Amino acid sequence: MERCACIADTVVVSSVWCIRWIYRCVHGLIEMVAEALYWLTMATQRAPLVKDFNYFITCYLCRGYLIKPTTVTECLHTFCKSCIIQHFEDSNDCPKCGIQVHETNPLEMLRLDNTLEEIIFKLVPGLRDKEEQQEIDFWRKNKSKENGQGDGLGSKRLGLSDDEDGDEDGQDYHRSDPQIAICLDCLHNNGHAADDTVKCLMKKFIRCSSRVTVGTIKKFLSLKLKLSSSCELDVLCNGEIMGKDHTLEFIYMTRWRLHGDNTYPMVLEYRPRIDFG
Repeated sequence: MERCACIADTVVVSSVWCIRWIYRCVHGLIEMVAEALYWLTMATQRAPLVKDFNYFITCYLCRGYLIKPTTVTECLHTFCKSCIIQHFEDSNDCPKCGIQVHETNPLEMLRLDNTLEEIIFKLVPGLRDKEEQQEIDFWRKNKSKENGQGDGLGSKRLGLSDDEDGDEDGQDYHRSDPQIAICLDCLHNNGHAADDTVKCLMKKFIRCSSRVTVGTIKKFLSLKLKLSSSCELDVLCNGEIMGKDHTLEFIYMTRWRLHGDNTYPMVLEYRPRIDFG
């Protein structure tokens, strides 16, 4: 009986060992198969294509790649700069979600997204060169149509000028940029006490880069007129308040030149900011 019990115990131990051995073999086989499937999937998976990102880098209005991406700060939707500015000439609502961007001047709520622009240029091969070439071709075609003003806006655009003016130390301080002449006139608002602090410039005609923004013009006026930091200005063209990110070139093309009776140089008016609140 003792011998039978010993044999039975040996059989049980052997069976347990066999079961464990089989389990380890099966478990190891499963791990090998899983690892093989993982590497097979990684090997066969395709690299992402540019079209996979089209939803994020194309303009809702023109359906092309975003050129000078400009974001509406109210809803964070992004469009081509030219597309959204043209849209806001007829509407104050975001073209994508329909939210009212601003009651009177939606252009104030636009911000350029330079980071997104660099990402798009890196994603889409040749897009940067293509856009720059199209811009050069545009200015070459239109520089002779500015009624003698081509030298101020078109002829020097993107290095089209034959002569490059510069300082002796190699810094041109934007003198190689397209230049534009403007007249800064003081616009007084009757009945506002702030008029006493804002005077007319002694020299109101200036010549500067056409890429200067309205924000820079405001800083220039504050410095020349010795205004306090609490005194804010509005800059107007043809009676319309200009956004701080508008360049002089943009204002000339979209606001000043469209009026046939306007002459050169372009006139910008400034006044103390009026609080409508």
